[in-house]
Amino acid sequence: MNPLVVPGGVAFAGGWDVCYRLNLWSRIASRILWRVGEFAYRNEKDLYDAARAVAWPKYFSVQRRIRVNVTAQKSPLKSLEFATLKVKDAVCDLFRDQVGSRPDVDRAAPDVRIHAFLEEAKGILYLDTSGEALFKRGWRMDIAEAPIRENLAAGIIMLSGWKFDQPLRDPMCGGATLLSEAAAMARGRAPGAKRAFGFEKLSVFDSTLWERIRNERTVQPVEPRLYGSDTDPEALQAARRNLGAAGVERWVKLEQSDVLERAAPEGAGVLVANPPYGERIGSADELAAFYPKLGDALKQRFAGWCCYFFTADLRLPKLIRLSPSARTPLWNGALECRLYEFEMVSGRPTRDSRR
Repeated sequence: MNPLVVPGGVAFAGGWDVCYRLNLWSRIASRILWRVGEFAYRNEKDLYDAARAVAWPKYFSVQRRIRVNVTAQKSPLKSLEFATLKVKDAVCDLFRDQVGSRPDVDRAAPDVRIHAFLEEAKGILYLDTSGEALFKRGWRMDIAEAPIRENLAAGIIMLSGWKFDQPLRDPMCGGATLLSEAAAMARGRAPGAKRAFGFEKLSVFDSTLWERIRNERTVQPVEPRLYGSDTDPEALQAARRNLGAAGVERWVKLEQSDVLERAAPEGAGVLVANPPYGERIGSADELAAFYPKLGDALKQRFAGWCCYFFTADLRLPKLIRLSPSARTPLWNGALECRLYEFEMVSGRPTRDSRR
C-alpha cells in the first residue's frame, strides 16, 4: 500500500479488498476516502467545473441520497458554504444532463457522502467508503457524561503498549470505552463487525468479495484480564450495558470503588484512564486537590505498574507529583490533550521524562 502522510490523513493505494478490510478492521481511522478527482483551481467556477468533470453516475445511482462536505486549508475561497453548494450543483447538474433526473440531498442520513478538500491552489474530490464515521462501532448503548470516541480509545490502548497477556485496569472507567476497545482487540473482534458502510451503496460494490472478507479470521483470540471501576453507580450501569452490547462483558470485571483507595488487582500490569479535567468535569480547584492524592495512591498501591493518563489538563504531571516517562500529544476533537506515562517502581518512575 505504501502509505504516505498527507495533510489531514494518510494516502495509500490498493484494491477493493484493501478498502473493505480497512473499513472493517481499522481501530483508529476516522474515514476511508476514495479519491475520484484532483484539480487546480482559483475560484468557485473552477471548483464547479472540476466537480462536474467526475463521472458520478458511474459510481452511484440517481436514487441514492447525497451529502457534500467541503474542508479547506489556506483556500482563497471566501465561503465554504458556497463552495459546498457549487460541488452539490455540479453533481446534480451532471446527473440531470446524463440520466434525466437529480439525486436528492439528505444531510442527516445520506446514502453517499462526497468530500472536497481544498488547499491553496489544489483540490481533491473523494467518495466516502465508510459512511458513518468509523469510530461509530455500532455497539455503544449509553453515553457517559464525558466520553471519548472509540477510535481515540483504541489509539490510547495501542500507545500504552499493552500486551494481551498483561492485566489492564481502568479505575475511572465511565461508560467503559477504553475497556471495550481493549477487550475487542484481545478477542480479535473486528471494530466494524456490527455496522454498515458507505461502499455498500456504491455501484462498484462487490458483495461476494465483501462477504468473504467479513468471514475472515485474522487474529487468534486471547483471554484478557481486564478490570474496571468507578465511584458512580450509574456510570457502572452504563459500562455494563455497553460491554454487553459490544459482546465483551465476560472478559471485564467491574466494581464500584474509589481510585484513591483500591489496591492493584495484580502485582504488575497496565493502568490506563481518562481522568476528569476542567474542560469536562470538575473545577480547577477540585482537580488541584485530587491529583496529588492520585499520585500518592499510585505510589502506594501500584508499584510495578505502568500508568497512562489521557487528559487536556496539562497541569497533571506537576499536580500529581510524578515525573512522566513519556508525554504524547493527542487531540480529542478540537481539544489538545496529552497521554502521560508514569512507570511506578518503588513509588517512583524509573526514568526522567523522554520528551
